[in-house]
Amino acid sequence: MAQRPDLWEPATAIGEKVFPEFMHHDPVANRNWGRLAQDFPGFQVALLGERDGVVAAGYSAPLYWDGTTEGLPEGWDAAFEQALADLASGREPTAMSALLTTVDPAYQGRGLSAAVLEALKAEARKAGMRAMIAPVRPTMKARYPLAPIEAYVGWRNDRGEVFDPWLRVHEKLGAKFSKIAPSSMDISGAVAQWEGWTGMAFPQSGRYVVPGALCPVEVDREQDLVRYVEPNVWMVHQLAEDQN
Repeated sequence: MAQRPDLWEPATAIGEKVFPEFMHHDPVANRNWGRLAQDFPGFQVALLGERDGVVAAGYSAPLYWDGTTEGLPEGWDAAFEQALADLASGREPTAMSALLTTVDPAYQGRGLSAAVLEALKAEARKAGMRAMIAPVRPTMKARYPLAPIEAYVGWRNDRGEVFDPWLRVHEKLGAKFSKIAPSSMDISGAVAQWEGWTGMAFPQSGRYVVPGALCPVEVDREQDLVRYVEPNVWMVHQLAEDQN
């Protein structure tokens, strides 16, 4: 997108089609999303169809990572904020964190998500990064919101592959599981806001299963607060190994 800044808006519009409404209210993303185009345009990619313009997109940000499991950011929010902090301080990035991959619904099922990841990895290599790290949002986990994420990542299909299709794409492209990010994103709001975002009613305090959420949301009517803390999965693509 450094070469084609005009693709930023149509690429971003794809995300509006594929995620549940509450996912558009992460405060870290809302504060900083435009910074990707402003500060890191060369780390954003778009795939173009022959007739339909942007059909898939990938977003990422360079940051410093010491290469250890312990050194990974807490999750998606923390990775985004660290990339911006590293830029402000002048600290040299060593890795690229993938932040989001989107495929237009009309083009899903054609392997484009893997193509986007490969394009992101190519940009990371060109920039001299040692690894691409990714706080992955497992796509099928929303169907099993009560299953602990620690158990879910160990599930296998009847072919012995990773059960979750998005984790499986990463693994087939050479990524290795590193650790769970239990507090990757934190989306909170008033009860009325969440009722509007989900089309549900929350008549009493407690835990609720919300369509599209990877785990239950916590409702506190006395505090007029609904909180959703999303778990993700850290996958690591070692780019140096790809080059050998």
